Amino acid sequence: MNVSAFKFWFLILLALLVQITVVAQPSVKVACIGNSVTFGLTHKNPQLTSYPSQLQHLLGNHYQVKNFGVSGTTLLKNGHRPYFKTDAFTQMLAFAPDIAVIHLGLNDTDPRDFPNYGDEFMADYTWLIDTVRKVNPAVKIFICRLTPIFHDHPRFRSGTRDWFWKIQEAIPNIAKANNTGLIDFHTPLYSRPELFPDALHPNEEGAAILAKTVYQQLTGDYGGLQLPLVFASHMVLQRGKTIPFYGTANSYQKITVVFNNKQQTTITDENGKWKVFFPPMQAGGPFQIKITAPDTTITLNDVLIGEVWLCSGQSNMAFPLQAAINEKDEMLQAQKDTTLRLLNRQPTVETDDTAWDTITLDKVNKLQYFSGTWKRCDSTAAKPFSAVAYYFAKGLQQQLHVPVGLIEVAVGGSTTESWIDRYTMEHDPVLVNELYNWRTSDFYMPWVRERADTNLQNSTNPKQRHPYEPCYNYEAGITAFTSFPIRGVIWYQGESNAHNIELHETVFPRLVESWRKQWGYQFPFYYVQLSSLNRPSWMAFRNSQLQLLKVIPNSGMAVSSDMGDSTNVHPKHKKEVGERLARLALHFTYNQQNIIPYGPMPLQAQRLHSGLVISFQYAGKGLKTEDGKSLRGFRLLNAKGIKTATVAVIQKDKVFIPLEKDEKPEAVLYGWKPFTDANLVNEEGLPASTFKINVQ
Repeated sequence: MNVSAFKFWFLILLALLVQITVVAQPSVKVACIGNSVTFGLTHKNPQLTSYPSQLQHLLGNHYQVKNFGVSGTTLLKNGHRPYFKTDAFTQMLAFAPDIAVIHLGLNDTDPRDFPNYGDEFMADYTWLIDTVRKVNPAVKIFICRLTPIFHDHPRFRSGTRDWFWKIQEAIPNIAKANNTGLIDFHTPLYSRPELFPDALHPNEEGAAILAKTVYQQLTGDYGGLQLPLVFASHMVLQRGKTIPFYGTANSYQKITVVFNNKQQTTITDENGKWKVFFPPMQAGGPFQIKITAPDTTITLNDVLIGEVWLCSGQSNMAFPLQAAINEKDEMLQAQKDTTLRLLNRQPTVETDDTAWDTITLDKVNKLQYFSGTWKRCDSTAAKPFSAVAYYFAKGLQQQLHVPVGLIEVAVGGSTTESWIDRYTMEHDPVLVNELYNWRTSDFYMPWVRERADTNLQNSTNPKQRHPYEPCYNYEAGITAFTSFPIRGVIWYQGESNAHNIELHETVFPRLVESWRKQWGYQFPFYYVQLSSLNRPSWMAFRNSQLQLLKVIPNSGMAVSSDMGDSTNVHPKHKKEVGERLARLALHFTYNQQNIIPYGPMPLQAQRLHSGLVISFQYAGKGLKTEDGKSLRGFRLLNAKGIKTATVAVIQKDKVFIPLEKDEKPEAVLYGWKPFTDANLVNEEGLPASTFKINVQ
C-alpha cells in the first residue's frame, strides 16, 4: 500500500472513529421521581402525555428522560406506601441520573401519614436526596413545590388542605438545607382547576405545563426579555412610592433599566425573573424607559408619574362613558386631556344572554378573558371606559393638578367572590364552602347561576370556567397588578350579592383585606352604595354597606340612591357618583379638609319629651332638602316590627320627629324603600345615606 492510499484509509478510519464517538457519547440522563402526577394517572396514554414524556420531546435527543413515578406513594418512609420500597426507586438508582426531578408529598397529606409522621418529612426528604447523590455524586437535584390539591378533593376540608400547606411551606426549606434546586409546580397550575378532573391529577394539558416548567428550569430558556402587561407606553407610575420594574428573561442574564436619568442593573435568577427598584419620584413626565437584555431592548415612551387608581366591580363600574348623561361634552374635553391615561382591560366577551362558542370557552379556561393596554385619554379611548372612573379622575385632577392613571377591570354581573384570591377562599371557614358546585349553590343568586349556565351551555368540560365563578376575576384580571404600586381602589359592585346581606358582610371585608395583603399595604378602598331600584332587599343592603364603613378601615362610601332608576339597574347619572368618590379620596387620601366627603351621616337618635332628635356628622351649617320641598323618607319602627311613615322637619343641623305621648319607636329608618325619593342633603348638596338607627 502506497503512502497516499494509507493516508486515505487512515482518514476514513479516523472519521469513522469520530462518528462512533459522537454517536456513542452518552446523553444527559434525567430521572423524574414522584407519584401518580409524575406517572400520568388519568391520562389515556401516559407513555406519551405524562409530564416526563412531554419533557423528553421538549429537551430532544441529547437528553434521556425516564419516568419513575409510582401512583399512591409517599415520601415518608413510615407512610402507608413509601416510595423507597418500590421497584421504581431501585430502578432509578440503577439509572444513576445526571439530573433528578423529585415531586413527592401529595400522598403524605393522607390522615394515615402526616398527622402521625409529619415531623419526619424533612429528614426523610434529606435521606432521599442523599441516596440519589450516592449513585452519582455529580447529580443535579431539583425538588418541586407540590402541584395543587383543589377544594373538591374528598379530604380537603377534613385535614388535607392544612397538611398540604405545611408540606408546601417546608419544601423550600428542604431545598435550601440540602443545596438542591427548587422548581415551582404549584403556581403555574393553581389558577387552573379545570385541568384537574379529580382535583388531584393534572390532565394532559396540565402535564404539558409541568413539562414546560421543568424544561425552562433545566435550560434557562424563558423566552427572552418580557414585561408584564401593566408596563407599556403611555402608562402612569405611582408618585411618592418606590417604583419597581420587573419581568422575565432567560436565566442569569444581565438586565439594565434606564429611567429618568437613572440606571438600575440586575441579573435574572434561575427562574428567569428579575426586578429593580427606583426611588420615589414626584409627579411629572413624559419619560422614556429602556429595558435591555443581552439580545433585546424594550423601549417605553410617553410615561408619566402621578396618581394610579384601580377601578373594579361589575356592570355599573364597567358602564361606559359613551352611554352616560353629558357624554357628548366629555368627548370634547377628553380630546384635550394629555395627563389622563387609561388602561381598559376589557372582557373578551360580555356575560350577556348568549351561549359562548368553543373558542371563547377555551380562552376563558386559559384565563385569556381580559385584553387592553395603556392609552392616552382621547375620545376613542374614553368612550368605552368606565364613566364613574372617568369622572372620579377628573375630580382628582381639578384639585391635584397631576397626571392620573386609571386601571379598569370590571365584569358585568360578577359576584364579589369572583374577585377574591383562591388561597383566601380556601382558608376562610365560610368562604371555602362557596367553592363547591357554585353553579348549583344557593350561596349565589339564581340569576347569576342561570346566566352562567346560558353562557356555558356549549361546554363539555364539567369544570368549565366563568367570570362569575369564585376566584376567576382575581386570577384572570387582578393578579396582573398586585406587584404594581397603586394609590387605591374604587369599587362599584353588590348587585349580584344583594340576595344575601349577611353573607356579603363576610365576603366584602375579606375581599378588601385580601387585596391589601396581596399589594402589601393598606391602600384606601372607596366603594359605591347601591342605587335605588325596585328590588326588595336593596334598602337593607344599602344600610349594610353603610355599616361596613365601621368594619373596613381606610374605606369610604359614595351614596348613589338619589341617582337611581326604578326599573333600570344601570342608571345613567355617573358623573355625580364619580365626583362623590373623588370627594372621598380628596378628603381622606389627599388630606384636603376643605372638601366635604359625605352628605349627612347619622350619629344618634335621642328621645326628648316631645319627640326624637336625630343628629348628624357632616351637617355643616345646616341641613336642607334636595328639591326644596318638605322632608321625605323617614319612618319609625316599633317593638312589634311595624314600620310607619312619619313627619320629620329640619332644625338647623338636626332632624326632629314629633311623637305622640304613647308612641315608643325602637328605631328610625331613612330611605327605607328599594327605590327611594328621600331628599335630605347637606349644604354641599350631598345626599344622606339610607340608614337605620336605634332610638336611645
